[in-house]
Amino acid sequence: MKLSIIIPALNEEAVIADLLAYLQRHASSGTEVILADGGSTDATRSIAEAMGVKVLRCERKGRGPQMNCAAAVATGDILYFLHADTFPPQGFEQQLRQAVGQGHGSGCYRLQFDLPHWFLRLNAWFTRFDADAVRFGDQSLFVRRDVFEKANGFDERLRLLEDQEIIGRLRKYGAFVVLPQQVTTSARKYSQHGVYKIQLGYFLIYALYKLGASQERLVRVYKRLLQR
Repeated sequence: MKLSIIIPALNEEAVIADLLAYLQRHASSGTEVILADGGSTDATRSIAEAMGVKVLRCERKGRGPQMNCAAAVATGDILYFLHADTFPPQGFEQQLRQAVGQGHGSGCYRLQFDLPHWFLRLNAWFTRFDADAVRFGDQSLFVRRDVFEKANGFDERLRLLEDQEIIGRLRKYGAFVVLPQQVTTSARKYSQHGVYKIQLGYFLIYALYKLGASQERLVRVYKRLLQR
């Protein structure tokens, strides 16, 4: 089973080289890596191109549209959606193929942050449970191509929580699994804006989403979180 790694990106020059170098060290030569760019104005695209990665210039900005854009041209049997500041565990190719071989249609990893803060460790500990309320895009997402297509991909109307929303639809076409290994994601936003402020803000956004708040309102709340 061929694996396609899809990385949505927008102005990620500070982190993209490290991730791509890591993937080159730990992924096999048959694995496809696609950077789905949403209109970066920095060196993100040129860095990826210099490292031999396929770069797509997506017409629409936003994680959902960008990931759908790349999925449409990906050639893998397994699609693996990975944030630009998140590193999968060593052996991830074998782990993903094994999960699919065991009958799972989609799944993700547990989470850990690169900042040793007790509140972030506690937050990450809960990601071992198979509950959508504790699913985060940073956990990465793998899905069989046929399951992804049956679910009609990411909802491009969503500007936030698109990683979380799709899981409910993916479950209809195959078993979902939380793998026991951990991805390591950057805590850069937490370091910049405050651990408690950002994490509690994310919980607020999720609660508003479940209560039916509009995407416009969720985006306003998110932008306020990132204000200094």
